[in-house]
Amino acid sequence: MLVGFVFLYLVLSIGIGMYAATRVHNARDYITAGRSLPMYIVLAMVFATWFGAETVLGIPATFLEEDLGGLISDPFGASLCLILFGLFFARKLYRMNLLTIGDFYRQRYGRKVEVIAGIAIALSYLGWVSAQVTALGLVFNVLSDGSITQAQGILIGAAVVLLYTLYGGMWSVALTTFVQMIVIVIGLIYISMLLADMTGGVAPVIEHAANNAKFNFWPDLNAVAMIAFISGLLTMGFGSIPQQDVFQRANSSKNENVAVWGTVLGGVAYFLFAAVPLFMAYSANLIDPALTAQWLSEDSQKLLPELVKAHLPLFAQVIFYGALLSVIMSTASGTLLAPSVTLSENVLKGWITRKNLSDHKMLAMTRWVVGIFALCVTLYALWALDRETGIHQMVENAYKVTLVLAFTPLVAGLYWKRATTYGAYWAMGLGLATWLPMEFLAPEAALPPQFAGFLMSIAGMVAGSLLHRQPEHASPHAVSRAE
Repeated sequence: MLVGFVFLYLVLSIGIGMYAATRVHNARDYITAGRSLPMYIVLAMVFATWFGAETVLGIPATFLEEDLGGLISDPFGASLCLILFGLFFARKLYRMNLLTIGDFYRQRYGRKVEVIAGIAIALSYLGWVSAQVTALGLVFNVLSDGSITQAQGILIGAAVVLLYTLYGGMWSVALTTFVQMIVIVIGLIYISMLLADMTGGVAPVIEHAANNAKFNFWPDLNAVAMIAFISGLLTMGFGSIPQQDVFQRANSSKNENVAVWGTVLGGVAYFLFAAVPLFMAYSANLIDPALTAQWLSEDSQKLLPELVKAHLPLFAQVIFYGALLSVIMSTASGTLLAPSVTLSENVLKGWITRKNLSDHKMLAMTRWVVGIFALCVTLYALWALDRETGIHQMVENAYKVTLVLAFTPLVAGLYWKRATTYGAYWAMGLGLATWLPMEFLAPEAALPPQFAGFLMSIAGMVAGSLLHRQPEHASPHAVSRAE
């Protein structure tokens, strides 16, 4: 019966997504929903897209195994990203009337930088989207008592998300996400109340966590620990700013004020509500210590689903798994669309033709890329499953490439008038040349590889821009063509 209810919910989500597809008449509708979305939809999209599998399954698992300091990248870094983007980037980018964030790099620095940034942004999504379909596989595996393997569940989940994202694009993401946010908030609050009744309230859970040093947050007062702490915060806090999904939600707003405050409030809501899954998972220590010990030794990501399945009535299980599927699917759909759009608009479009691509062909190409990227994500998720890579770790790793390659050119391009195309080349080149060898040769170095690459990208931007001054009468794009 539980599986039947879950199947019904999946069918309903697909139906909403297919209905949304009727609103898609051109590529701009598909990518930005016509720039017509109101505050409550934008806020819902920001919240629900970021409130993903890692928030309900990955973050609580990390908290149980480590402490609050282990969550510096997410939710702390993730929330920081959304608030910073809303306050310092959303308004400027919205006024430029761009289709993708990759268009900024073309307008500011030229075609070559656009392609490099576009590829980097798209690659960063492999880990994030794969984390979502991996979580779908985990849910199907738990629901079926192992009859469906996690690998088979990944294939099923990827197919469902692909189906409604492929046809409806941003309109499907907007409408399904709004419904899913309602299910997420109501469902998880309801389950939390049931678990609180079983633990004697919220206070005993907090007291137990405090007694076991789970609220340790600040690093030790030594250089290595403090650098690792700062690097964890900035990898996601800065690295996820030059992302198409964040930009796409702001850019779909009906005006620039909605773009700014929808993003900021979505970030605040995400940070506050991320505490709910932490409470739910940690309550297992008081409700069923034996179950907690079992899944901490086997797979801590399965603890919360197994707790709900073992101790709550059928109706509550339906609510929980409906909310969990909403969490995962809302993130998966948005993060599947974002890199596909970036690849289509900022990489493939210029290679296929130097003339203006017709709107119909652009829409068709974007849908093809969505399908191909979904296949790549599925293969990556199956590969990561064999390597036993955790959901939280997959998401953390996703933003290293954009921190190193895309963040510095974006900030400099918006806020430093003397930033040049050569500066962008130097920033990307030095950042990549520093980060990539260290990632393979010294991944556990005292100075984390992505943080070293980030510092070198800043140095590259400054040095490249000052050594190769751009003529004041020439636009960045003109300089790029002259090169």
